[in-house]
Amino acid sequence: MAFSDGPNNRQEPRFGPPANQDDGSRDAHETTTHPAGATDTPATAGEIHIDAADSWRRTGAGAVGGTPASRSQRRREPSFDDGASPAPRQSASGFAPAATERMTGDAGAGKRVARGGQKSGRKSRAPRGKAPRARRSRSFIGHLFRLGFSLAIIAMLGLAGVIGYHFSLLPPMDQLTVPKRAPNVAILAADGSLIANKGDMGGREVRLKELPPYLPKAFVAIEDRRFYEHYGVDPAGVARALLRNVSAGGVSQGGSTLTQQLAKNLFLTQERTMSRKIQELILSVWLERKFSKDQILELYLNRVYFGAGAYGVEAAAHRYFGKDARDVTIAEAAMLAGLVQAPARLAPTRNPEGAQARAQLVLTAMANEKFITEQQAKGAIMTPATAVKPGGTRSANYAADFVMDVLDDFVGKIEQDVQVRTTIDMPLQMSAEAALNDELSKQGAKLGAHQGAVVTLASDGALKALVGGRSYAASQFNRATNARRQPGSAFKPFVYLTAIEHGVTPDAVREDGPVSAGGWSPSNYSRRFSGPMTLLTAMAHSINTIPVKLTLELGPKAVVRTAQRLGITSPLQPNASIALGTSEVTPIELTAAFAAFSNGGIGVIPYVIESVQTTDGKSLYKRMPNSLGPVITPKNEGMINAMLRQVATSGTGSKAKLPGWEIGAKTGTTQDFRDAWFMGFTNQLVTSVWIGNDDNSSMKKVTGGSLPLDVWNRVMQVASRNLKPGPLPGIPWTPAPAPAAGWASAQQQGEGGQAPQPQPQRREPNFFERLFGG
Repeated sequence: MAFSDGPNNRQEPRFGPPANQDDGSRDAHETTTHPAGATDTPATAGEIHIDAADSWRRTGAGAVGGTPASRSQRRREPSFDDGASPAPRQSASGFAPAATERMTGDAGAGKRVARGGQKSGRKSRAPRGKAPRARRSRSFIGHLFRLGFSLAIIAMLGLAGVIGYHFSLLPPMDQLTVPKRAPNVAILAADGSLIANKGDMGGREVRLKELPPYLPKAFVAIEDRRFYEHYGVDPAGVARALLRNVSAGGVSQGGSTLTQQLAKNLFLTQERTMSRKIQELILSVWLERKFSKDQILELYLNRVYFGAGAYGVEAAAHRYFGKDARDVTIAEAAMLAGLVQAPARLAPTRNPEGAQARAQLVLTAMANEKFITEQQAKGAIMTPATAVKPGGTRSANYAADFVMDVLDDFVGKIEQDVQVRTTIDMPLQMSAEAALNDELSKQGAKLGAHQGAVVTLASDGALKALVGGRSYAASQFNRATNARRQPGSAFKPFVYLTAIEHGVTPDAVREDGPVSAGGWSPSNYSRRFSGPMTLLTAMAHSINTIPVKLTLELGPKAVVRTAQRLGITSPLQPNASIALGTSEVTPIELTAAFAAFSNGGIGVIPYVIESVQTTDGKSLYKRMPNSLGPVITPKNEGMINAMLRQVATSGTGSKAKLPGWEIGAKTGTTQDFRDAWFMGFTNQLVTSVWIGNDDNSSMKKVTGGSLPLDVWNRVMQVASRNLKPGPLPGIPWTPAPAPAAGWASAQQQGEGGQAPQPQPQRREPNFFERLFGG
């Protein structure tokens, strides 16, 4: 039977001991002693149970093991039914609920029944209202909080895993080192001025203390203003960059710190992937732990790329402003700092407006950070930096390339920054470049001449100027050192010197007439023969037949040996045509061979390097005097120079003008006007000029005494400006009177086809006449 809710019918519950349990697999249901007529009936849904805390709770139909019933069941009012109910179900784990006590509904006689179930009594719920709704709201927020917290933990664990994975891809941190900077070779002129920087970096490494304070601060202001506050990664900077990029509608600012940029430059590729970015973050933290802020900034300034092959501020300062980094102005520092964002797009040599606009942003940032004053910023904006003409296009780079070609022979492999002091005379070098370019510009087009080379050596072989072509920017091929060309008649002095060494004097007479050797029959430039003449006259007017006859008399091998003894290193063919310069040579080796005529008969080895030292002053190489030794006796030197002097005074080189100086010279023109040479020297310098075309095509009657001589005059006027004139070396030789027969016709055999007026023969004074006068 059931109990109503009325107060008169309410039964007081009776309490008994908890039910006994079996072996643990489930709860045993045992009955206790009850009044007569009572039966042991399992509890049914809706019966009221009392736990040890005197709390009322309802076990719903779906409640197992103390789990609350559904919401609808919890709202039902309690009722007591004396009908039989099924035995309690076991939990999913196989255990019955913990024992609780229950009362059945017989009046005055309650039954105590042991029932399995956990003691988790719940007080009866109050009617729904504002309080339960607030609790549900708080419960929902709590769920959200717990969910967010869990997701954050999962994300952090995932991020840690990703970082750990990419960390494992890097070398062990205890073995990680900063890669060595590629060494720079600073090539200096004889006066210490910079000719060029050679090497992958384009400039030497500098110390932070060498630079003006505003130069590194310019980079901090525009690239990473919180550089001295963060630890390699700046979350605030990343967020700020994102906001600015969103507002700008594109990428206007990067979020990488200077340390991150350095990590990328030192260790990583330029690819833009998430994997690379994670490695960049890891390496940035490593850099911050290993180096101080100033060390990181110094590394950055020496490694960052500025475009045009310039790595580091020193290279960039020379590339764009033609000066050392320590000498740049505030405006120039701002322009350099602005370059690193987009070196190609903002290069001041290509986009001066864009570079200046970016520099203004840098100046504003510097002023905002109090790195410079407002007045300094305004002054720099009013007078912006301007780039100089790229130094890499100057012909001096031909000389610099030659230095790099031979440097390994003296110091081996370069592993640190070095300074190479050379013999190059920069004013002369620039004059030689201008002379060649100007004369080709004026005359080259109409004459079909498009290339040339100039070499100037001191009498000891020191290279003073070297121009390997008309424009280094257009062609880096060094014709002065690498182009092998036929010297033509410029080779004849070696034939005449060989004859002199075999006892033939300059006043010896030979027949200018037909000659044949193995089916080859050379002719003169004029296509005419002049009959008997002295060797002196034949040399002066570049007669072809007589040196060929001398070569056949003496033997071609003897001529080859003479040329090689004086410094010719290119292969020479020992045949009759060697007399007319058919074997190819380079301009620099022909110039070196002529130096023996200039210095008193000493063979020279052309050199360009005086010394090599590290940037901290350690000497790696210092040149000691070196030569081929005596190669011409003073007597023979006097005779050959008398012949070469005659070329400059009355022969094919008579246009050579160097007031106050004795000049020795020889012109050279090859078949079909493919090459034109002028070789001229004083007692201190020798300069060669070659004119021709790279494709070996013919020019329009360009001879050695025309366009090449015009270039030579301009170069030597500068080269001899601060030198004291003197006579050509060797024991003076007095020629005998020239025979009258054939003289006039011989004068017409010059390479230029002109007939110079006969010059009166002048007897050189002997030793006593020069000593005492008379």
